[in-house]
Amino acid sequence: MIEPASAQEVAAILERASRSRQRVSIRGAGTKLSWAPRSAPADIELCTRRMNAVVAHRHGDLTATIQAGAALADVNRELARHGQWIPLDPPSADRATIGGIVATNDSGPRRHRYGAPRDLIIGVEFVRADGVVAKAGGIVVKNVAGYDVGRLLTGSFGSLAVITSATFKLFPIPPESRTVVISADGSAKASAERLSAIAAALAASQLTPTALELSGLARLLVRCESIAASAERQAADAVTLATGATAAIVTGDEESALWDAHEARIREKRGAIVKLTLLPTDLGPTLAWAAEALRDVDYDVIGRAALGVLMVRVEAVVAKQAAFVRDLRARLAPGRGGAVIVRGSEDLLREVGGWGPLGDGIAVMRAIKTQFDPDGILPWPWNASP
Repeated sequence: MIEPASAQEVAAILERASRSRQRVSIRGAGTKLSWAPRSAPADIELCTRRMNAVVAHRHGDLTATIQAGAALADVNRELARHGQWIPLDPPSADRATIGGIVATNDSGPRRHRYGAPRDLIIGVEFVRADGVVAKAGGIVVKNVAGYDVGRLLTGSFGSLAVITSATFKLFPIPPESRTVVISADGSAKASAERLSAIAAALAASQLTPTALELSGLARLLVRCESIAASAERQAADAVTLATGATAAIVTGDEESALWDAHEARIREKRGAIVKLTLLPTDLGPTLAWAAEALRDVDYDVIGRAALGVLMVRVEAVVAKQAAFVRDLRARLAPGRGGAVIVRGSEDLLREVGGWGPLGDGIAVMRAIKTQFDPDGILPWPWNASP
């Protein structure tokens, strides 16, 4: 493992690796290593944790440039001195690094309001596979122009270049928060259908919650963050829209504990985890199907109810997990979603693969990979070789 302290040191490492055709893997805090299993071991493991500074906080422009190895929680504590933050809340945000979050385009409940890293990044510094340091984008929102390489690198899993720093647009920290807990009675299938309908009604309303989160098949969490009067008004209106279910408003320590437990119900329990993306209109039928398909095993579901981005945990024998993933992928027509295993055993990955069908897009991905990394020294985490 090599721990460079600057973009120039990263460049020297990649230049040598390119000349000697050595494979390079990239890591920060290691919170997402299970997301991208490697087909072959790397010769060099490049760790970014020494590159952990807030390079510049332009609080007047609401932007900040941060090195890739900085933990999101540490960054937001620094930005909070001026009442600002990067409004991302992925799992393990206390340890997850900026580079890892960008490389996987990871996000959490607040994606409903603020979007994913791809929506917040406005500039990036990176090192190409041949050791050349390059930049794309800008440092203020109005100056960003040209081909958006920053967004191209976001979600590329380190397959195209090593991100050394990124510039984000920031938001003011909301002073108050209220969360509406909406619960539905009945069978898992009936509850899922009722909550899906409520989520659709909330998304179509004039309300602007920062999170609209499914927490199991019987509970919906609606987070309203703003000034006190607005947060209270929106929470009350959300209660009114929760027809056919019970609703209660929580705040303070009870609210903080609620959101901590929400994340833990997936991350801290055993079993395979599948990231499911689908059209919001398909959410209700898919959840109802999943409730029936998984009725005999231990499972859980959380995720962005209005966006169709869910995490499904399944604790069962490999054969049962594999059958569920296959059937789930078969339900998703091309262009209408996907099911990616973000945590699973080697046996499960051998059975069904981590990513599922990639469709016609794989040809474009290979072409871009060839342009950025013609010698293939950086990882290629997808099913087929580049």
